[in-house]
Amino acid sequence: MGGGLCCSPQLAMAGEEAQGQGWGQGWGHSCSDPVPLPPQISLQYSRSGSWSHYCGGTLIAPQWVLTAAHCISSSLTYRVVLGKQDLSESDEPGSVGPCSHGQAPWFLSPCSNDIALIKLAEEVQETDTIRTSCLPAAGKILSNNYPCYVTGWGTNGPLATILQQALLPVVDYETCSKWDWWGSLVLETMVCAGGDGITSGCNGDSGGPLNCQRDDGIWEVEGIVSFGSSRSCNMKKKPTVFTRVSAYIDWINESSSHG
Repeated sequence: MGGGLCCSPQLAMAGEEAQGQGWGQGWGHSCSDPVPLPPQISLQYSRSGSWSHYCGGTLIAPQWVLTAAHCISSSLTYRVVLGKQDLSESDEPGSVGPCSHGQAPWFLSPCSNDIALIKLAEEVQETDTIRTSCLPAAGKILSNNYPCYVTGWGTNGPLATILQQALLPVVDYETCSKWDWWGSLVLETMVCAGGDGITSGCNGDSGGPLNCQRDDGIWEVEGIVSFGSSRSCNMKKKPTVFTRVSAYIDWINESSSHG
């Protein structure tokens, strides 16, 4: 069902670059599903007695969700809805909403360490519509034009009703950091994708995943939607910018182990 308890999130926010091993494999599946949608979550906040989609995120373990730090505010009440496809259905089959709980977030800035972990109130069980995503190896750097997919409900206008996905080829750091692309706003702890002026992440996609498939068929969450152009989502040479997950593997493992 699409319901969930009201609560505040327990969060850990990255304060430094990290290295280490990833999660995901071994929880009942091989991370090789043909379409990388099941790990996607909808982070929703309570407004005027109802729940509204605010950001995306990725289930990376039975009790942990990865999202962007800028999606979190200590003044809001959130719920996490998993297995969600259609935002218009309040009781969609296959979706559940266990909440996170605990302390308020802290982070340095939206563009330097834009990553957060949410601990769910209880572990969730894997289903056809709820899966964990695998994490990449620490320090992994994707090559230019590597094919990846952004998923979410974001658009240039109102939110999409049905969960979307779009192909976004990676733009390497050398290109993305050029003065007529993103320049110094892009750090080496980020990954860029898109920039063709046609397809991009957009409003409502923040916190959601950049999914990339390895040569052996394994899907990994390589990025977390962080920012894009304030003028238009589909600006040429202004690709969607993601927090690079492989830069924070040690931090993810350490933070979750203390949860």
